[in-house]
Amino acid sequence: MKTALNKFLILLLFFYGSCNTKNIVNITNLPADLNEVSGTEIATNSNLIWMVNDSGNKPKLFGLDAKGKIKQELKINAKNHDWEDLTSDDQGNLYIGDFGNNASKRKNLAILKVQASSLTNDTTVMVERILFSYPDQKKFPPKKKQLYFDCEAFFYFNNNLYLFTKSRVKGDYGKTNVYKIPAEAGTHEAQLVGSFNGCTDSKCWITSADISPDKKTMVLLSQKSILLFSNFKGDAFFNGTIKEFPFEHISQKESICFKDETTLYITDEKAHNTGGNLYEFHLN
Repeated sequence: MKTALNKFLILLLFFYGSCNTKNIVNITNLPADLNEVSGTEIATNSNLIWMVNDSGNKPKLFGLDAKGKIKQELKINAKNHDWEDLTSDDQGNLYIGDFGNNASKRKNLAILKVQASSLTNDTTVMVERILFSYPDQKKFPPKKKQLYFDCEAFFYFNNNLYLFTKSRVKGDYGKTNVYKIPAEAGTHEAQLVGSFNGCTDSKCWITSADISPDKKTMVLLSQKSILLFSNFKGDAFFNGTIKEFPFEHISQKESICFKDETTLYITDEKAHNTGGNLYEFHLN
């Protein structure tokens, strides 16, 4: 049974949920090398859009121009266990989230830090490894009713990395827990910051996240909508104003990032002859 707080948050979503999403624009089809794109990011001091694919693909980081053409292709010195999102810090370093965990049984969860100075390399790129575990997971895998440790979404904020989990518990698919870990190499136990529950079906799975350049707005992505959080204090992201932007079509949307304060980039995987596109979404 949902808590009183979750019920209140759902009411907020309905209250603010009449936003128009006709301002989403398909910019271009992505190249075949990015048919399973799972992370997208804009980095400081780079004029490229950076992307990665998820598990089953080579450990490569791609830099694209605004027309979707690959301009940079970097081989990363790490295995792609299940790369699921990208983020960057204020210095332009990129972080690859190798934390996809469908069965909640992984003990090798990691975030790979790529130095900004390496983004123009023509050789294999070395990375720093940020290893972590969840404090509330005791069994690997846990029981089906405790499959809360998959993750496909994170961003950098105030020297920490904030991870938003993807629930695989039937009837509780809309739940996401947010944890934070220091953005520094080493082995860390994640700290639980908060939880949010928007709806119950699998189209509510959280697949990507980002925070605006001015750090005042946070977005979470699902197949069905964008959830926008603002007017929060510190990292109490779920305690502010919430708006929902429902999509007019459902696709396997896997990544989101801020292009600027009012514009988002969104990508979806190519599946069943649909998707594989780069979109712009205008918040105004």
